[in-house]
Amino acid sequence: MLSDCAKEKIKKIYGNYVDRHSVSMTAMQIVQREIGHLTEEDLREIAEMLDIKPIELDEVGGFYTMYNVERPVGKYHVQVCENLPCALVGAEHIITVIEKHLKIKVGETTPDKKYTLSRVQCLGSCGTAPMMQVNEGFYEDLTEKNVKEILDGFE
Repeated sequence: MLSDCAKEKIKKIYGNYVDRHSVSMTAMQIVQREIGHLTEEDLREIAEMLDIKPIELDEVGGFYTMYNVERPVGKYHVQVCENLPCALVGAEHIITVIEKHLKIKVGETTPDKKYTLSRVQCLGSCGTAPMMQVNEGFYEDLTEKNVKEILDGFE
């Protein structure tokens, strides 16, 4: 169920967009920021507010890695790009370093619910590979050393 605060934020930004479909991604981000993921109920309520079909939001949520639909994640969602440019310069090694550092495997969340580790396809930063996204921040030119420093900076 959407909070009153989320509903108000969505109503407030609605006028900034050309049409109701354009506001859908921002509306989804507003709701996800509150609880860390989106439920099917959330998507239905957003769709109702925007007068669009829920399937349209399901499609957006399934396509973009930034949305966690029906998949609760930790406070920090660590998403490592494994597309070809990142793979060629060490993405798999970076994933292994993160797994050892956080003591979890890809697809898992730390027991304290602080970190979730995921593999994702292209995040659009091929020129600075390997890279990862943590929540809404991009971290590029990753090395074994700096990835640990980045993760430790969240503690």
